Amino acid sequence: MPHSQSDVRPRHQPDAAVSARRNERVLAACRHIEACETPPTLDELAATAGLSRFHFHRLFRQVTGVTPAAYARACRAARARAALAGGGSVTEAIHEAGFNSSGRFYEQTDGMLGMTPTRYRRGGAAETIRFAVGVCSLGHILVAATGKGVCAILLGDDPDALLRDLQDRFAQAELIGGDAGFEDLVARAVGLVDHPGRLCELPLDVRGTAFQRQVWQALRDIPAGATVSYAELAARLGRPSATRAVAGACAANAIAVAIPCHRVVRGDGALSGYRWGVARKRALLDAEAGEPGLGRPDRR
Repeated sequence: MPHSQSDVRPRHQPDAAVSARRNERVLAACRHIEACETPPTLDELAATAGLSRFHFHRLFRQVTGVTPAAYARACRAARARAALAGGGSVTEAIHEAGFNSSGRFYEQTDGMLGMTPTRYRRGGAAETIRFAVGVCSLGHILVAATGKGVCAILLGDDPDALLRDLQDRFAQAELIGGDAGFEDLVARAVGLVDHPGRLCELPLDVRGTAFQRQVWQALRDIPAGATVSYAELAARLGRPSATRAVAGACAANAIAVAIPCHRVVRGDGALSGYRWGVARKRALLDAEAGEPGLGRPDRR
């Protein structure tokens, strides 16, 4: 008896259908994480998706670029930031973020907010940032640091423009000139710029979104003297379609050389997209490749 057309099923579903079903499962898991007051366990998420722990974890990371645990932390951070920005008390922020105790909340505020909850609610107004402007082989350099570490290394031709950039980035913080003890940190930053192939040993206070931090960590994993394209970097992060987002994260980097966004180039190998100028990017790469002398870059 011949089969009707409706009885005939393809032996293999099209790739587009498989991909859509996979994305739907991950999207449902994301919504579940967002709706939960406390982060669900990996077992719970995998069971809801109808997958094994291993398969679900791998699938979630392939689609989102982060682990389920990291996504849950980002959701908690977003709820805490929203509560504090809306004028809520720290106690309310603890409840909104789904923490069972204030101790656990305070343990994680550095990673979530980059500062204490009270300072965050005040727009960073109580935060003190020390800074100094010096000269390096690539022109002027501004180094700024909190008590936690270096939060900015800015390069340029105009010291006043560098200071305005710092003020724009930390509009509510108290900016004070570095004292004599700060000179050592500036000297180490200058040494890193003058010799960019050296291992960075500066303490860093890195601030950004979860995705930006992920990109910046990947930048630090690129060996000195090597380059990768934006597309290659996106692929390394498991986000092959996020090339533009990766480029945006590189452009948002405020810690020159210590977070080496100069090691990312276009797909054809051309140098572009460096916030401190292509000439400086070329000089840094030449220095890492062992070519003699940095010299001041030609800024034509």
